[in-house]
Amino acid sequence: MGTRGKAEQEAHVPEGTGGTPPRTLAEALRTQSDSSLAALLRARPDLLTPVPSDLSQLATRAGTRASVVRALERLDRFTLQAAEALAVAPEPAPYGTLRALLTGDEGDPRIEEALPVAVRTLRDRALIWGGDDRLRLVRTARELLAPSPAHPSPTGLGPTVAEATSGMSPGRLQEILAAAGLPSTHDPVSAVAALTGLFTDRTRMAALLDTAPMEALSVLDRLVWGPPYGEVTSTPTPPVQWLRDRGLLLPATTRTVVLPREAALHLRAGRAHRTPEPFAPDVAPRAPEAAGGAHAGARPQVVDSAAAAQAYTALATIEELAKDWNEGGPNVLRAGGLSVRDLKRTASALGVSEPVAAFWVELAYTAGLLATDGEADERYAPTPSYDEWQELPSPERWGRIATAWLASTRTPGLAGSQDSKGRTLAALGPDLDRGAAPEVRRRILELLATLPEGIAPDPESLLARLRWERPLRGASATGRADDLRSRLAAWTLNEAEMLGVTGRGALSTHGRALLGPVAGTESGGSGSRTGAGNTTRTGTTRTTGSTHTTGTESDAALAAAGLAPTALSPAGPGPASPSTAAFSTTAAFSPAALSAAGLRAAVALAPHLPEPLDHVLLQADLTAVAPGPLLRPLAELLSVAADVESKGGATVYRFTPGSVRRALDAGRSASDLHDFLKAHSRTPVPQPLAYLIDDVARKHGHLRVGSASAYVRCDDEAVLDEILADKRSQSLRLRRLAPTVLSAHADPAALLDGLRTMGFAPAAESAEGDVMITRAHAHRTPPRAAPAPVPDGPPVPDATLLGAAVRAIRAGDRAATVARKPAQAQVPEQVPPSVPAAHDAPSANGAPSPDGASMVALSPDGRLPRTTSAETLATVQAAAMTGSAVWIGYVNADGAASQRVIAPVRVEGGYVTAYDHTADEVRTYPLHRITGVAELADDPA
Repeated sequence: MGTRGKAEQEAHVPEGTGGTPPRTLAEALRTQSDSSLAALLRARPDLLTPVPSDLSQLATRAGTRASVVRALERLDRFTLQAAEALAVAPEPAPYGTLRALLTGDEGDPRIEEALPVAVRTLRDRALIWGGDDRLRLVRTARELLAPSPAHPSPTGLGPTVAEATSGMSPGRLQEILAAAGLPSTHDPVSAVAALTGLFTDRTRMAALLDTAPMEALSVLDRLVWGPPYGEVTSTPTPPVQWLRDRGLLLPATTRTVVLPREAALHLRAGRAHRTPEPFAPDVAPRAPEAAGGAHAGARPQVVDSAAAAQAYTALATIEELAKDWNEGGPNVLRAGGLSVRDLKRTASALGVSEPVAAFWVELAYTAGLLATDGEADERYAPTPSYDEWQELPSPERWGRIATAWLASTRTPGLAGSQDSKGRTLAALGPDLDRGAAPEVRRRILELLATLPEGIAPDPESLLARLRWERPLRGASATGRADDLRSRLAAWTLNEAEMLGVTGRGALSTHGRALLGPVAGTESGGSGSRTGAGNTTRTGTTRTTGSTHTTGTESDAALAAAGLAPTALSPAGPGPASPSTAAFSTTAAFSPAALSAAGLRAAVALAPHLPEPLDHVLLQADLTAVAPGPLLRPLAELLSVAADVESKGGATVYRFTPGSVRRALDAGRSASDLHDFLKAHSRTPVPQPLAYLIDDVARKHGHLRVGSASAYVRCDDEAVLDEILADKRSQSLRLRRLAPTVLSAHADPAALLDGLRTMGFAPAAESAEGDVMITRAHAHRTPPRAAPAPVPDGPPVPDATLLGAAVRAIRAGDRAATVARKPAQAQVPEQVPPSVPAAHDAPSANGAPSPDGASMVALSPDGRLPRTTSAETLATVQAAAMTGSAVWIGYVNADGAASQRVIAPVRVEGGYVTAYDHTADEVRTYPLHRITGVAELADDPA
């Protein structure tokens, strides 16, 4: 059978150590190893908050409704189907019964191969317990999964015969037995047993159905796979009456009948589910016709080039967004977020649609590049981190925003939709966090990595795989495609393409680097059990060419971060349990792992990004063509001195009088512009451009505007006369104060704009008469941290915390269950008045002892020991001399009582220093806080 087959056979060995089988979940947990308990706490981290005091408390917490629901939501479809089958099986159910419910009478080798791993997963997550001969589903899980009229089971089965006939009269039961050809009985219990035996006997049940009318069989066919309930009239048809007479339809209400579970299982050939799904569906390549007639795949180099081009566009878009908000962005809504009008304006500025603009805004916010300024009139603006981000090389800048997107719980796709209360969700608002988003994003990329390089997936097969892995968290058996998980998957594919993680729908090399040095490892779900994923079936291996990174540099970055690189075995991706996958996903979102992933992605992306250029091509039509990305100083000057006319592979800038004037306002002189353009142009500076610069510079500053409210002064009186004669100046309400001075009611900024509209080139001046240089004021927020993701439940604990928690639980369980010496004779002993704290010690039954006496022993019901102070002192002194352990009751300074197993080392000064087995450390306890002490039957040390 091979190594895998042997592992699966060992997956469902009976529990126990050769003694009596466990009677409770707590007893079953006591038989588990420390590694098994650690795996349970890793798979169900909610059980660890706070750390349970012992295994009994852990078992109680594992059976609470909230915890069980969360655990069921983390199961894949087949493991959940196994739990649902156990919910409709008799309790306890042998392993053979569970297998029969899933495979049916004919059997199914694929199900038999996958079932041991599903049982092991349920047992490891404390959802079932007991040996293979007595499997028991946790009571809360059975209540959630068992069929009921209010909550039908996904199996489509109804109640058992015993449940459906619980309120039926004995006479009616005897009538059903007679109609079914069974002998009468003396009591209802035996009657129900006889009817159940008939329905579960394949031979006799088949003989009974052979006598049924065809119309009756048609009725059964409509009910057999669920729902099992049907409405009847007061005068049922003959086929329905025939079924009711023989108990094949039993009354649920006065107008409703139900098909008993045993009868339905016979009609289903023993199957609990219509379509068991033991293995995950494969992620299929996209069909050629879906790709517009082209082949669904492309060369990896083409994919990497397309993704790199989009990555460059992503960086440029975020820079353009920050530039648009550089002097202070839109105001923050009172409820938080961006208004619809501001989102539309931002989308227009970026030249994209509103949903796409919401994505870029949210991405910049997630990466900590945008935030609120916290002022009274609160606005959005770039953060100081944005300036630091701008100084990084382009690959590292992309790695920063890509890892921020991967780990963020923000979901831009929800912007513009409505919540459950009908309120519109705003971009950057507080209600866009969804805890499942990081898991879905990473899982989508992992599934893309299982395909050969250059191959795009079929979206429907991708969604089908996600629904199989988390059926309760996504679309259920109804097959709805509008659930949150499916929408997150669709948004992830679109966002990954816009961000440059994918190219032409396929995962790029730098996208794979975000997942690990070698991507493609299957994680999560039973579908990985047999290695039946895409990578194993196609025999695909990851190639390394001239355009692909080897991962050496990124591995070094990982080592620097204290992480071990992940690698695949030569045979392809190996199996991984769902709990391991959940742990790996959580570990991947740690700051160190994200930083290392960003470095890996930057190393992989660097060869595909073009080098920034230090030149442009000036043309005679007053345009400049940038054939690629420009160095930052050149790009900044062109953004001031020219207007962007078109974007794409090459950016076209156009020089206009207004743009040249803008450069002069920013402090540049005409000679500065001539020299700069001459130094950075591969072509001579065209004469029209030189004339334009000189003409604007000649007029620039000829008029001066100051604040009176505002005034205009000019040495040329004819220019002022021209202004006053122009009808367009009427709105400025100008008045001549002197031959060379005009005053205005408008403010200086409005006066400057008005004169420029009229064709003049005024310059602002200060109160001293100096020309004011107007540079764009870069408004920055105070230092802001990136928004913290909102986790989907408690985080998965690390190995250190798991080890400490398991030790504490084991120690507390030992203190609660350790064998103690039999109680001594309860001889009242008068306590001297000088002994403190023992006068009010309760007796064995919890009441104070008469005459100030206390009982020298532990109560039979296991309550905290109660002894006198003298007896406590003598017992701990003797234990310190012999090196033995004792059991004490202790009350701390807050009045909280606890029980502990300690090994006293020293007793002096009213304190006992001992090794505390419960806390696994040496502690000092005041003797007056020890309520009593009892010796142990065996030394636990």
